[in-house]
Amino acid sequence: MADITVAAFYKFTHLPDYQEMRQPIYDFCFEHGMYGTILLAEEGINSTISGPEEAIQGLLDHLKKDPRLADIKAKFAKHHKSPFRRLRVRLKKEIVTIGVPGTDPLELSGHRVEPKDWNNLIAQEDVILIDTRNDYEFETGTFEGAVDPKIDSFGDFPGWVEENLDPKKHKKVAMFCTGGIRCEKASAYMLKQGYEDVYQLEGGILRYIEETKKEESSWKGDCFVFDYRVCVNHDLAATGHTMCEECQWAIPKDQEACPHCGAMPRKREA
Repeated sequence: MADITVAAFYKFTHLPDYQEMRQPIYDFCFEHGMYGTILLAEEGINSTISGPEEAIQGLLDHLKKDPRLADIKAKFAKHHKSPFRRLRVRLKKEIVTIGVPGTDPLELSGHRVEPKDWNNLIAQEDVILIDTRNDYEFETGTFEGAVDPKIDSFGDFPGWVEENLDPKKHKKVAMFCTGGIRCEKASAYMLKQGYEDVYQLEGGILRYIEETKKEESSWKGDCFVFDYRVCVNHDLAATGHTMCEECQWAIPKDQEACPHCGAMPRKREA
């Protein structure tokens, strides 16, 4: 039975005191038996964490006592054990790294598209659909018709945009990522570069597959996640993939070696 709750959440907000916030948050998570990673930066908070349902709700209630985090929203999944092995609360320059100074989602933001409206948007012929995730994430699954920038990290995204897109030619740009946070930064960056109509999938892939019936879904394949589940299917259940220790690509459960680099997988997680 699935008795561990996995929660993913983020919030862009001004946290000039983020360094002082670290220890109290770490102590709360440690005392309540939670594992995972919480990132804190002056621009906000980003986390995927697991633990008993009551502990997760307690953490969210604890964070919401801060008026700057009062409206934080989380996406939940269930797992039979923690997909993480340790607890980390880390201080960062950015909660998601794009590496371009002045890229501020609080200043510029794309049109937020609810999952129920996503299929209609990406079906339009004048919309270019871009997967903002890394190449190994794209490989496990993506939306039908999506462009793969073939990037190794999100920090490579601005360079790909500069070399491959043109705001005069690409009038409507729709983007998506796992949970929505990378699109926040990507849309702010593109708007600053002069792109006019920029759309982002609200809540990312995880919310889309949670709220969209399989028979109506435009999602193809599995969704890569950054924990020991490696990939989840349209039911948000672990697929049995393992992660290649050499190149980070996902290895399907019926394959003995990494399809990308040929390395053998580590012992599979139950």
